[in-house]
Amino acid sequence: MIDTATLNLYAPDVAASNATATRRVLHVINGEHYSGAERVQDLLAQELPQVGFEVGFACLKPDRFPSARHSQDAALYETPMRWRLDTRCVKDLVQLIEQEGYSLVHAHTPRSVLVGSMAARRANVPLVYHVHSPTAQDSTRRVRNWVNARLEQWSIRDAARLITVSPSLKRLMLEQGIAAERVTYVANGVPGQTFVKRQRPADIWTLGIAALFRPRKGVEILLEALAMLRSHGVDLRLRAVGPFETPEYETEIRGLVDRLGIGRSITWTGFVSDIPAELQQMDLMVLPSLFGEGLPMVILEAMAAGVPVVASRVEGVPEAIVHRENGLLVEPASVSQLASAIEEIIAGDELDYAQLSEKAYQRHAECFSAQAMAAGVANVYREILLEP
Repeated sequence: MIDTATLNLYAPDVAASNATATRRVLHVINGEHYSGAERVQDLLAQELPQVGFEVGFACLKPDRFPSARHSQDAALYETPMRWRLDTRCVKDLVQLIEQEGYSLVHAHTPRSVLVGSMAARRANVPLVYHVHSPTAQDSTRRVRNWVNARLEQWSIRDAARLITVSPSLKRLMLEQGIAAERVTYVANGVPGQTFVKRQRPADIWTLGIAALFRPRKGVEILLEALAMLRSHGVDLRLRAVGPFETPEYETEIRGLVDRLGIGRSITWTGFVSDIPAELQQMDLMVLPSLFGEGLPMVILEAMAAGVPVVASRVEGVPEAIVHRENGLLVEPASVSQLASAIEEIIAGDELDYAQLSEKAYQRHAECFSAQAMAAGVANVYREILLEP
Protein backbone atom coordinates (compact mmCIF):
# COMPACT_ATOMS: atom_id res chain seq x y z
CA MET A 1 0.00 0.00 0.00
CA ILE A 2 1.26 3.46 -0.84
CA ASP A 3 1.93 5.79 2.06
CA THR A 4 0.10 8.90 0.89
CA ALA A 5 1.40 10.82 3.86
CA THR A 6 4.88 10.65 2.34
CA LEU A 7 3.69 11.57 -1.15
CA ASN A 8 1.23 14.30 -0.34
CA LEU A 9 3.23 17.37 0.52
CA TYR A 10 0.36 19.83 0.09
CA ALA A 11 -2.94 18.32 1.20
CA PRO A 12 -5.14 20.54 3.41
CA ASP A 13 -8.62 19.49 4.40
CA VAL A 14 -10.13 19.87 0.94
CA ALA A 15 -13.34 18.15 2.01
CA ALA A 16 -13.99 20.93 4.49
CA SER A 17 -12.97 23.80 2.19
CA ASN A 18 -14.79 22.48 -0.91
CA ALA A 19 -17.96 21.09 0.57
CA THR A 20 -19.82 21.24 -2.75
CA ALA A 21 -17.40 18.84 -4.50
CA THR A 22 -18.92 15.41 -5.14
CA ARG A 23 -16.38 13.61 -7.34
CA ARG A 24 -12.58 13.60 -7.27
CA VAL A 25 -10.38 14.05 -10.36
CA LEU A 26 -6.62 13.45 -10.38
CA HIS A 27 -4.78 15.83 -12.71
CA VAL A 28 -1.44 14.34 -13.75
CA ILE A 29 0.88 17.22 -14.63
CA ASN A 30 4.54 17.97 -15.32
CA GLY A 31 5.15 20.83 -12.89
CA GLU A 32 8.59 22.12 -13.87
CA HIS A 33 7.16 25.42 -15.17
CA TYR A 34 4.32 27.77 -14.34
CA SER A 35 3.28 29.01 -17.77
CA GLY A 36 0.14 28.84 -19.94
CA ALA A 37 -0.87 25.18 -19.52
CA GLU A 38 0.00 25.28 -15.84
CA ARG A 39 -2.23 28.31 -15.32
CA VAL A 40 -5.08 26.34 -16.93
CA GLN A 41 -4.46 23.50 -14.49
CA ASP A 42 -4.29 25.92 -11.56
CA LEU A 43 -7.52 27.71 -12.54
CA LEU A 44 -9.39 24.44 -13.02
CA ALA A 45 -8.41 23.40 -9.50
CA GLN A 46 -9.87 26.67 -8.22
CA GLU A 47 -13.07 26.66 -10.29
CA LEU A 48 -14.09 22.99 -10.63
CA PRO A 49 -15.11 22.56 -6.96
CA GLN A 50 -17.82 25.15 -7.60
CA VAL A 51 -19.39 22.81 -10.17
CA GLY A 52 -19.04 19.55 -8.29
CA PHE A 53 -15.49 18.25 -8.86
CA GLU A 54 -12.56 18.25 -6.47
CA VAL A 55 -9.09 18.36 -8.02
CA GLY A 56 -5.87 16.74 -6.84
CA PHE A 57 -2.50 16.97 -8.58
CA ALA A 58 0.08 14.27 -9.22
CA CYS A 59 3.25 16.18 -10.09
CA LEU A 60 5.82 14.36 -12.24
CA LYS A 61 8.48 17.09 -12.36
CA PRO A 62 7.92 19.09 -9.17
CA ASP A 63 9.69 22.42 -9.49
CA ARG A 64 7.91 25.72 -10.18
CA PHE A 65 4.25 24.65 -10.04
CA PRO A 66 3.94 23.52 -6.38
CA SER A 67 5.06 26.89 -5.00
CA ALA A 68 3.66 29.17 -7.73
CA ARG A 69 0.10 27.79 -7.90
CA HIS A 70 -2.82 29.71 -6.40
CA SER A 71 -4.93 26.58 -5.79
CA GLN A 72 -3.31 25.79 -2.46
CA ASP A 73 -6.47 24.02 -1.26
CA ALA A 74 -5.95 21.28 -3.85
CA ALA A 75 -4.00 18.22 -2.76
CA LEU A 76 -0.66 17.83 -4.51
CA TYR A 77 1.30 14.57 -4.61
CA GLU A 78 4.88 14.38 -5.81
CA THR A 79 5.25 11.28 -8.01
CA PRO A 80 8.45 12.09 -9.90
CA MET A 81 9.58 10.66 -13.21
CA ARG A 82 13.36 10.46 -13.41
CA TRP A 83 13.42 10.57 -17.21
CA ARG A 84 11.03 10.81 -20.15
CA LEU A 85 10.13 7.10 -20.35
CA ASP A 86 10.40 6.33 -16.64
CA THR A 87 7.15 4.51 -15.78
CA ARG A 88 8.03 3.47 -12.26
CA CYS A 89 5.58 6.03 -10.84
CA VAL A 90 2.61 4.22 -12.45
CA LYS A 91 2.33 1.89 -9.46
CA ASP A 92 2.19 4.89 -7.12
CA LEU A 93 -0.42 6.58 -9.28
CA VAL A 94 -2.63 3.46 -9.30
CA GLN A 95 -2.49 3.16 -5.51
CA LEU A 96 -3.14 6.90 -5.18
CA ILE A 97 -6.23 6.66 -7.40
CA GLU A 98 -7.58 3.72 -5.47
CA GLN A 99 -6.79 4.90 -1.94
CA GLU A 100 -7.93 8.50 -2.43
CA GLY A 101 -11.04 7.61 -4.44
CA TYR A 102 -10.36 9.44 -7.69
CA SER A 103 -13.04 8.84 -10.33
CA LEU A 104 -11.11 10.22 -13.31
CA VAL A 105 -7.54 10.80 -14.45
CA HIS A 106 -6.92 14.01 -16.39
CA ALA A 107 -3.53 14.32 -18.13
CA HIS A 108 -2.08 17.42 -19.79
CA THR A 109 1.19 16.60 -21.60
CA PRO A 110 2.76 13.73 -23.56
CA ARG A 111 4.81 12.84 -20.49
CA SER A 112 1.82 12.90 -18.14
CA VAL A 113 -0.51 11.01 -20.47
CA LEU A 114 2.06 8.25 -20.90
CA VAL A 115 1.97 7.30 -17.21
CA GLY A 116 -1.55 8.63 -16.62
CA SER A 117 -3.00 6.34 -19.27
CA MET A 118 -1.25 3.31 -17.79
CA ALA A 119 -2.46 4.17 -14.30
CA ALA A 120 -6.04 4.82 -15.42
CA ARG A 121 -6.14 1.51 -17.28
CA ARG A 122 -4.86 -0.45 -14.28
CA ALA A 123 -7.14 1.35 -11.83
CA ASN A 124 -10.10 0.97 -14.21
CA VAL A 125 -11.04 4.64 -14.28
CA PRO A 126 -11.61 6.87 -17.36
CA LEU A 127 -8.85 9.02 -18.84
CA VAL A 128 -9.25 12.57 -20.12
CA TYR A 129 -6.45 14.20 -22.12
CA HIS A 130 -6.17 18.00 -22.44
CA VAL A 131 -4.56 19.10 -25.72
CA HIS A 132 -2.97 22.49 -25.01
CA SER A 133 -0.86 22.80 -28.18
CA PRO A 134 0.21 20.75 -31.22
CA THR A 135 2.74 18.28 -29.83
CA ALA A 136 4.47 17.78 -33.18
CA GLN A 137 5.27 21.53 -33.23
CA ASP A 138 6.22 22.04 -29.60
CA SER A 139 9.83 22.99 -30.22
CA THR A 140 12.52 23.39 -32.86
CA ARG A 141 13.88 19.91 -32.01
CA ARG A 142 12.35 17.68 -34.68
CA VAL A 143 13.34 14.32 -33.21
CA ARG A 144 11.99 15.22 -29.80
CA ASN A 145 8.75 16.48 -31.37
CA TRP A 146 8.39 13.24 -33.32
CA VAL A 147 8.98 11.08 -30.26
CA ASN A 148 6.53 13.09 -28.15
CA ALA A 149 3.86 12.95 -30.87
CA ARG A 150 4.20 9.16 -31.20
CA LEU A 151 4.03 8.72 -27.42
CA GLU A 152 0.97 10.92 -27.29
CA GLN A 153 -0.83 9.00 -30.03
CA TRP A 154 -0.08 5.67 -28.36
CA SER A 155 -1.13 6.87 -24.91
CA ILE A 156 -4.47 8.42 -25.90
CA ARG A 157 -5.76 5.40 -27.82
CA ASP A 158 -8.03 4.44 -24.91
CA ALA A 159 -8.82 7.95 -23.66
CA ALA A 160 -12.50 8.46 -22.94
CA ARG A 161 -12.31 12.06 -24.17
CA LEU A 162 -9.87 14.61 -25.53
CA ILE A 163 -10.35 18.28 -24.63
CA THR A 164 -8.82 20.74 -27.08
CA VAL A 165 -8.37 24.42 -26.25
CA SER A 166 -9.09 25.65 -29.79
CA PRO A 167 -11.03 24.53 -32.87
CA SER A 168 -7.75 24.25 -34.81
CA LEU A 169 -6.48 21.69 -32.31
CA LYS A 170 -9.77 19.80 -32.56
CA ARG A 171 -9.33 19.63 -36.34
CA LEU A 172 -5.78 18.38 -35.82
CA MET A 173 -6.99 15.56 -33.57
CA LEU A 174 -9.68 14.58 -36.08
CA GLU A 175 -7.08 14.54 -38.86
CA GLN A 176 -5.05 12.11 -36.75
CA GLY A 177 -7.96 9.67 -36.78
CA ILE A 178 -9.59 10.39 -33.40
CA ALA A 179 -13.36 9.84 -33.60
CA ALA A 180 -15.35 13.08 -33.48
CA GLU A 181 -17.41 11.97 -30.48
CA ARG A 182 -14.21 11.61 -28.45
CA VAL A 183 -13.03 15.21 -28.99
CA THR A 184 -14.53 18.26 -27.27
CA TYR A 185 -13.45 21.88 -27.70
CA VAL A 186 -13.38 23.82 -24.44
CA ALA A 187 -11.84 27.27 -24.76
CA ASN A 188 -9.26 28.38 -22.24
CA GLY A 189 -10.47 31.00 -19.81
CA VAL A 190 -9.10 33.42 -17.24
CA PRO A 191 -10.68 35.41 -14.39
CA GLY A 192 -12.32 38.70 -15.25
CA GLN A 193 -11.03 42.04 -14.02
CA THR A 194 -12.67 45.36 -13.29
CA PHE A 195 -12.64 47.36 -16.49
CA VAL A 196 -10.74 50.64 -16.39
CA LYS A 197 -10.99 52.55 -19.65
CA ARG A 198 -7.57 52.94 -21.23
CA GLN A 199 -6.43 55.99 -23.14
CA ARG A 200 -3.55 56.36 -25.58
CA PRO A 201 -0.27 57.07 -23.78
CA ALA A 202 0.74 60.69 -24.07
CA ASP A 203 4.41 60.02 -24.72
CA ILE A 204 6.36 56.76 -24.24
CA TRP A 205 4.59 53.49 -25.07
CA THR A 206 5.32 50.28 -23.20
CA LEU A 207 5.09 47.06 -25.15
CA GLY A 208 4.75 43.86 -23.16
CA ILE A 209 5.44 40.21 -23.75
CA ALA A 210 4.82 37.47 -21.19
CA ALA A 211 6.00 33.94 -21.89
CA LEU A 212 8.29 31.10 -21.06
CA PHE A 213 10.95 32.37 -23.44
CA ARG A 214 11.96 29.68 -25.93
CA PRO A 215 12.55 29.69 -29.70
CA ARG A 216 8.96 29.15 -30.81
CA LYS A 217 7.77 32.30 -29.00
CA GLY A 218 9.49 34.47 -31.60
CA VAL A 219 11.04 36.97 -29.19
CA GLU A 220 13.82 37.56 -31.76
CA ILE A 221 11.18 38.94 -34.16
CA LEU A 222 9.92 41.32 -31.48
CA LEU A 223 13.42 42.53 -30.63
CA GLU A 224 14.19 43.27 -34.28
CA ALA A 225 10.84 45.05 -34.65
CA LEU A 226 11.64 47.12 -31.55
CA ALA A 227 15.00 48.12 -33.03
CA MET A 228 13.33 49.01 -36.33
CA LEU A 229 10.70 51.19 -34.65
CA ARG A 230 13.27 52.99 -32.53
CA SER A 231 15.31 53.69 -35.66
CA HIS A 232 12.15 55.34 -37.08
CA GLY A 233 12.04 57.66 -34.06
CA VAL A 234 9.22 55.85 -32.22
CA ASP A 235 9.82 56.22 -28.49
CA LEU A 236 8.82 52.96 -26.85
CA ARG A 237 9.96 50.43 -24.26
CA LEU A 238 9.60 46.68 -23.87
CA ARG A 239 8.67 44.89 -20.65
CA ALA A 240 9.58 41.20 -21.01
CA VAL A 241 7.90 39.06 -18.35
CA GLY A 242 8.91 35.48 -17.71
CA PRO A 243 11.88 33.11 -17.43
CA PHE A 244 14.01 31.61 -20.18
CA GLU A 245 13.64 27.92 -20.91
CA THR A 246 17.41 27.37 -20.89
CA PRO A 247 20.51 29.41 -19.97
CA GLU A 248 21.83 28.85 -23.49
CA TYR A 249 18.78 30.48 -25.05
CA GLU A 250 19.00 33.41 -22.63
CA THR A 251 22.62 33.96 -23.66
CA GLU A 252 21.59 33.90 -27.32
CA ILE A 253 18.81 36.45 -26.82
CA ARG A 254 20.89 38.80 -24.70
CA GLY A 255 23.58 38.66 -27.38
CA LEU A 256 21.00 39.75 -29.97
CA VAL A 257 19.91 42.61 -27.70
CA ASP A 258 23.51 43.81 -27.48
CA ARG A 259 24.00 43.60 -31.26
CA LEU A 260 20.81 45.58 -31.86
CA GLY A 261 21.79 48.18 -29.25
CA ILE A 262 18.39 48.18 -27.50
CA GLY A 263 19.37 46.96 -24.03
CA ARG A 264 18.39 50.22 -22.32
CA SER A 265 14.88 49.98 -23.80
CA ILE A 266 14.09 46.58 -22.26
CA THR A 267 13.16 45.48 -18.75
CA TRP A 268 13.52 41.74 -18.10
CA THR A 269 11.46 40.83 -15.04
CA GLY A 270 12.16 37.08 -14.84
CA PHE A 271 9.42 34.83 -13.49
CA VAL A 272 6.42 36.54 -11.88
CA SER A 273 3.21 34.99 -10.60
CA ASP A 274 1.04 38.13 -10.76
CA ILE A 275 0.44 38.62 -14.49
CA PRO A 276 -2.52 41.04 -13.98
CA ALA A 277 -0.20 43.41 -12.09
CA GLU A 278 2.29 43.29 -14.95
CA LEU A 279 -0.43 44.00 -17.50
CA GLN A 280 -1.22 47.27 -15.74
CA GLN A 281 2.24 48.46 -16.77
CA MET A 282 1.75 47.64 -20.47
CA ASP A 283 0.06 49.60 -23.25
CA LEU A 284 0.21 46.79 -25.82
CA MET A 285 0.67 43.04 -25.44
CA VAL A 286 2.76 41.48 -28.22
CA LEU A 287 2.98 37.74 -28.84
CA PRO A 288 5.00 37.03 -32.03
CA SER A 289 4.83 33.21 -31.80
CA LEU A 290 6.24 31.31 -34.76
CA PHE A 291 4.18 28.13 -34.24
CA GLY A 292 3.00 25.71 -31.58
CA GLU A 293 0.26 27.66 -29.82
CA GLY A 294 -3.14 26.42 -28.65
CA LEU A 295 -5.09 29.35 -27.19
CA PRO A 296 -2.48 31.40 -25.29
CA MET A 297 -3.52 32.29 -21.75
CA VAL A 298 -1.50 35.50 -21.79
CA ILE A 299 -3.60 36.82 -24.68
CA LEU A 300 -6.79 36.13 -22.72
CA GLU A 301 -5.32 37.77 -19.62
CA ALA A 302 -4.42 40.85 -21.66
CA MET A 303 -7.96 41.01 -23.04
CA ALA A 304 -9.42 40.68 -19.53
CA ALA A 305 -7.34 43.71 -18.53
CA GLY A 306 -8.38 45.66 -21.63
CA VAL A 307 -4.88 45.60 -23.13
CA PRO A 308 -4.96 45.44 -26.96
CA VAL A 309 -2.92 42.63 -28.49
CA VAL A 310 -0.67 42.33 -31.52
CA ALA A 311 -0.03 38.65 -32.23
CA SER A 312 0.98 36.18 -34.91
CA ARG A 313 -1.74 34.46 -36.90
CA VAL A 314 -0.93 30.95 -35.65
CA GLU A 315 -3.17 28.08 -34.52
CA GLY A 316 -5.78 29.23 -31.97
CA VAL A 317 -4.78 32.90 -31.71
CA PRO A 318 -7.43 34.13 -34.21
CA GLU A 319 -10.10 32.53 -32.00
CA ALA A 320 -9.41 35.29 -29.47
CA ILE A 321 -8.12 38.20 -31.54
CA VAL A 322 -10.50 39.58 -34.13
CA HIS A 323 -8.27 41.48 -36.55
CA ARG A 324 -8.66 45.27 -36.28
CA GLU A 325 -11.44 44.90 -33.71
CA ASN A 326 -9.68 44.02 -30.45
CA GLY A 327 -6.13 43.78 -31.74
CA LEU A 328 -4.04 43.09 -34.83
CA LEU A 329 -2.84 39.85 -36.40
CA VAL A 330 0.36 39.54 -38.41
CA GLU A 331 2.08 36.73 -40.26
CA PRO A 332 4.58 34.80 -38.13
CA ALA A 333 8.29 35.60 -38.53
CA SER A 334 7.61 38.93 -40.28
CA VAL A 335 9.57 41.72 -38.58
CA SER A 336 8.18 44.34 -40.95
CA GLN A 337 4.54 43.35 -40.40
CA LEU A 338 4.97 43.27 -36.64
CA ALA A 339 6.65 46.67 -36.59
CA SER A 340 3.98 48.14 -38.90
CA ALA A 341 1.13 46.82 -36.76
CA ILE A 342 2.62 48.26 -33.58
CA GLU A 343 3.31 51.57 -35.30
CA GLU A 344 -0.24 51.73 -36.67
CA ILE A 345 -1.75 51.44 -33.20
CA ILE A 346 0.68 53.99 -31.79
CA ALA A 347 -0.06 56.45 -34.60
CA GLY A 348 -3.81 56.20 -34.00
CA ASP A 349 -4.79 57.47 -37.44
CA GLU A 350 -7.14 54.60 -38.33
CA LEU A 351 -7.42 52.58 -35.12
CA ASP A 352 -8.87 54.00 -31.92
CA TYR A 353 -6.81 52.72 -28.99
CA ALA A 354 -9.55 53.15 -26.39
CA GLN A 355 -12.01 51.26 -28.59
CA LEU A 356 -9.53 48.40 -29.14
CA SER A 357 -9.16 48.20 -25.38
CA GLU A 358 -12.90 48.10 -24.71
CA LYS A 359 -13.54 45.50 -27.43
CA ALA A 360 -10.79 43.29 -26.01
CA TYR A 361 -12.36 43.43 -22.56
CA GLN A 362 -15.83 42.68 -23.92
CA ARG A 363 -14.70 39.70 -25.99
CA HIS A 364 -13.00 38.14 -22.98
CA ALA A 365 -16.12 38.55 -20.83
CA GLU A 366 -18.34 37.02 -23.51
CA CYS A 367 -16.16 34.06 -24.54
CA PHE A 368 -13.20 33.32 -22.31
CA SER A 369 -14.07 33.42 -18.62
CA ALA A 370 -12.54 30.98 -16.14
CA GLN A 371 -16.05 29.93 -15.08
CA ALA A 372 -16.99 29.00 -18.66
CA MET A 373 -13.82 26.94 -19.01
CA ALA A 374 -14.52 25.04 -15.78
CA ALA A 375 -18.16 24.47 -16.75
CA GLY A 376 -17.10 23.03 -20.11
CA VAL A 377 -14.61 20.66 -18.50
CA ALA A 378 -17.17 19.63 -15.86
CA ASN A 379 -19.66 18.79 -18.61
CA VAL A 380 -17.08 16.46 -20.16
CA TYR A 381 -16.56 14.77 -16.82
CA ARG A 382 -20.31 14.31 -16.31
CA GLU A 383 -20.79 12.82 -19.77
CA ILE A 384 -18.02 10.29 -19.12
CA LEU A 385 -19.37 9.42 -15.69
CA LEU A 386 -22.96 9.35 -17.01
CA GLU A 387 -24.11 11.96 -14.50
CA PRO A 388 -26.99 14.38 -15.15
